[in-house]
Amino acid sequence: MNKLLPIILFASLSACSPAPESQLSSELSNLVEPQSSTVSPEELIRWQQQAADVTISRDKWGIAHIHGKTDADTVFGTLYAQAEDDFNRIEINYLNAMGRLAEAEGEGELFRDLRMKLFIDPEVLKQQYVLSPAWLQSLMNSFADGLNYYLHTHPEVTPQVINRFEPWMALSFSEGSIGGDIERVNLQLLQDFYGTSNMVAQLESPSDEEPRGSNGFAIAPQNSASGNALLLINPHTSFFFRSELHMISDEGLNAYGAVTWGQFFIYQGFNENTGWMHTSSRADAIDEYLETIIEKRDGFYYQFGDEERKLTESQITLPYKSGDAMSSIEVTVYHSHNGPIIREVDGQWVSIALMQEPIKAMTQSYNRTKTKTHKEFYETMELMTNSSNNTVYADSDGNISYYHGNFVPRRDPSFDWNKPLEGSNPATQWQGLHPVDELITLFNPANGWIQNTNNTPFNSAGEYSPKPEDYPAYMANNAENPRGIHAVRVLEGQSDLTIESLIDAAYDPLLTAFEDLIPPLLSTTATDNMSESVIGLTAETLAYINLLRDWDYRYSIDSTETSLAVFWAQQLMDDVRVQARTADVNIYEFMASNTTAEQKLGALRVAAQTLESDFGSWQVPWGEINRYQRL
Repeated sequence: MNKLLPIILFASLSACSPAPESQLSSELSNLVEPQSSTVSPEELIRWQQQAADVTISRDKWGIAHIHGKTDADTVFGTLYAQAEDDFNRIEINYLNAMGRLAEAEGEGELFRDLRMKLFIDPEVLKQQYVLSPAWLQSLMNSFADGLNYYLHTHPEVTPQVINRFEPWMALSFSEGSIGGDIERVNLQLLQDFYGTSNMVAQLESPSDEEPRGSNGFAIAPQNSASGNALLLINPHTSFFFRSELHMISDEGLNAYGAVTWGQFFIYQGFNENTGWMHTSSRADAIDEYLETIIEKRDGFYYQFGDEERKLTESQITLPYKSGDAMSSIEVTVYHSHNGPIIREVDGQWVSIALMQEPIKAMTQSYNRTKTKTHKEFYETMELMTNSSNNTVYADSDGNISYYHGNFVPRRDPSFDWNKPLEGSNPATQWQGLHPVDELITLFNPANGWIQNTNNTPFNSAGEYSPKPEDYPAYMANNAENPRGIHAVRVLEGQSDLTIESLIDAAYDPLLTAFEDLIPPLLSTTATDNMSESVIGLTAETLAYINLLRDWDYRYSIDSTETSLAVFWAQQLMDDVRVQARTADVNIYEFMASNTTAEQKLGALRVAAQTLESDFGSWQVPWGEINRYQRL
């Protein structure tokens, strides 16, 4: 039988087998128990009994390998181990997921909380917990117990808000992607609609200014030197966005990979039989509706076909930290049958429809980690709740596959689903979901490789890719991107890939975007916004251009060309992003073909000045910029 050879490319490349217990092993039941009046004796006994069935071993990289007798035991130990590493991130994730950030950060986070509470209701989640199958309740119980036991055994840790975790809380955070669907709602426009003049403006989220995206490659046995399938998992997230760990139980759990802080499933990773990689998707899973509002004496109504339906009106309480005390405000919010009202456009109120199936989402997220075959993995995909991701897959039987999105409503293709729809027209309603066999998928393409880089699925396997004419347009809004073009180049024609050569392919230094960006810059003949012409360009500007003239578009630690080119392209992208979006043109195409000489040269000067300001010279080796630093 073929075996899956997985590659995990996180901050470090780590082995997938448990470390010996002599390496920082901790038996949880041997911990000294501090006294606590908030924990009942019965509860403490239960925690201690479960801890006795859990072992946490840390390898030389500090990665936790958690072993439990049952899956629930392993979940208990997983949350305990995550809390050991970074309890603060766990708490922040749940404060955000439940709309409680303002209780820690103050009234500047009220509208972020309101956004979440338009969708997340604790009372509903408590009911859904009760309705969950027994096995899932057991895992959620262990999720809460593991965190509470950690807090009990670490009295020096003071939570900002959540002093006790409850099992139902896990359902508020059932998907591990970068920014869930709810975060698509614009906070400023939400505040404009629901805010009052005496409310503090929503705080801007600090940006690390890092590019986002992910790459996934799956290689069939026919193209690997070993005859085994290969899977490359290359997520692009902020440095500490997820932890890396290994979950093992005597009930068949044996998964390694990335876990978003506070969750109890391997978000992207592998077990001994299957591997899965998620890339952020643009398959259309969300729609907005323009609601025609009629105000009457007893409330607000909206038009739907020949009906006038009353908007659901409710009060949301938003507690917030005010100095050393707590205060709160009440906000009246509205829902149509499509979803909550989130803003106003030209007199019409806008509602939003998106996936809200936390039990099914949690079931899919966890069960995929225990699949043994493609058939089993496919069955998890049939739950259709992975709403924001594509999936690249490989297994030990030699299968490779690709799923573009997972939650895709069936719609009338005569409408433009990239814009808000007229809510009064019943024809704009969702017509159920597309089953998995109607989605854009690939299974064992003849070329023997699959790639996705957050790009179009219609280049995922070169000439063997799915064809756009076979699918409705709303299934694939992703354009091609330079990473996708590059991925096809490094994978085409390869027939003897090893783990090492696949890593080399992933790190091939060619920067394909500049093949289209640099030539127009070199041939600039118009004047820029400082009245420089091709004849009268300043010596400095000519020096910038000349540095790039003979560049081979490959990065290296010594390359000054890479530094100038990257800073220039990022500046140009920032300058024209709105124009490209307004023109509905792919940003890379717009930068190469639609920007003026003034824009190109202006961005080049700003890039050089930024390098001068930040590094003392505009000719800085790339290795001095793109490097790990301990801050």
